[in-house]
Amino acid sequence: MKGWKGIWVFIEQEEGCIAEVSFELLTAARLLSRKMGLAEVSAVFLGHKIRELSDEILIYGADRVFRADHPSLEKYLTLPYTRVISELISEKRPEIFLFPATSLGADLAARVAARVNTGLSAHCTQLDINDRGELMQVVPAFGGKVMATILCPQHRPQMATIRPGVCRRGEPQKKKGTIEDVPVEIRPEDRKQRVVEVHWAKKPAQTIEEAEVVVAGGAGIGNQEDWKLVEQLADVLHGAIGGTRPPLDEGWISEEQMIGQSGKTIRPKLYIGIGISGVIQHVVGIQDAQMIIAINNDPKAAIFQNADLGVVADFRKIIPLLIEELKKLSKDKPVP
Repeated sequence: MKGWKGIWVFIEQEEGCIAEVSFELLTAARLLSRKMGLAEVSAVFLGHKIRELSDEILIYGADRVFRADHPSLEKYLTLPYTRVISELISEKRPEIFLFPATSLGADLAARVAARVNTGLSAHCTQLDINDRGELMQVVPAFGGKVMATILCPQHRPQMATIRPGVCRRGEPQKKKGTIEDVPVEIRPEDRKQRVVEVHWAKKPAQTIEEAEVVVAGGAGIGNQEDWKLVEQLADVLHGAIGGTRPPLDEGWISEEQMIGQSGKTIRPKLYIGIGISGVIQHVVGIQDAQMIIAINNDPKAAIFQNADLGVVADFRKIIPLLIEELKKLSKDKPVP
């Protein structure tokens, strides 16, 4: 579409710390850029006292940083963020705009898309460019039974939110890009919201997105007592604990530990799924694991179609034996 060019990435930050997913999106943008003939990749960065963070964005893939630094932008608020970004879109006319599929990114992207009259694909698991130069936005659909490809041929920018973990942060490069400061005008109608209080949840020592080993349990675990076997196996492997929707509903894991379409996308070296049936909603979150081991007493479980190694057995008999052997090995050398 004429007059629209370049790829933009929204950089999410809180308390002066850039979210890891922002660097992942810069990597995704660079891959798309190559397919579009090296389209310029720009980062949109809002906040207050963020100048020192701008260089980090440049070395991880941005050709340009549009930086809006203003006291009213220190804490995320939908209205002022939407105004600044919408006006910048109207002025610069990007062809593609990527947002993280986080609570902040989803809230902001939807409001911006409505303001600039364009479409938005949410929680994408894959992006590509077709032979017409359009953004192909792949999302699970119909309850995860199919993967749908969404196009936005008549409106710009083409906007999508991308799940954390879909891409990896790229390697740092020598800083070559430029920083452009964006003038910020805060109007009275933008001040209808205010931050009353901020509560931070304690982050676990190892998140499932960062872990090299993830042990996950599903509905087949059955009860909280048996869930302890999942925790014990993860502990002896020095891995992180994950799960599907049923363990979350039971309170055995937190939302940060749920893997799949409405949870996290992970890329560990080793993934062990215990009592997990393997529906597509979960599989989309583990498909990039280097090694997938599945333990299930149902030989027809769908998880075996995606597993590198499948064990058809009662996990209550298998896991204690596995833990025992791993402990013996750990006496001689640390378990990798």
